[in-house]
Amino acid sequence: MKNLTVAFWIAAIASSAAAHSPLEKTTPANDAVVSEFPAELSLDFAGSIRLTRVDLVHQDQAPVQLDLGGQTGFAQSYTLPLQGMGAGTYRVEWRGLGADGHAMKGHFSFEVE
Repeated sequence: MKNLTVAFWIAAIASSAAAHSPLEKTTPANDAVVSEFPAELSLDFAGSIRLTRVDLVHQDQAPVQLDLGGQTGFAQSYTLPLQGMGAGTYRVEWRGLGADGHAMKGHFSFEVE
């Protein structure tokens, strides 16, 4: 009976983790150093997600909420236009909903020389 209980919990945790759609790739890449400010930002997920908010934070300045372009459905890839903000370190903070309805969030950073 103990083995059955352990097997149940392992299966439950594995299926819960598989239900979410982690961020697989970004452009610029996490911790990238680029020579000029990118014209766009790309986020590629393992599965479908509906982005609800993406903020761009430049060092000590207030976050800038990026325009999601009216995208209201689920997708695996998003490309968002950016406006040049100069050299420095940037942090991208995103939020969304997985196809299973769970709230998701994450972040990545890049630097412009």
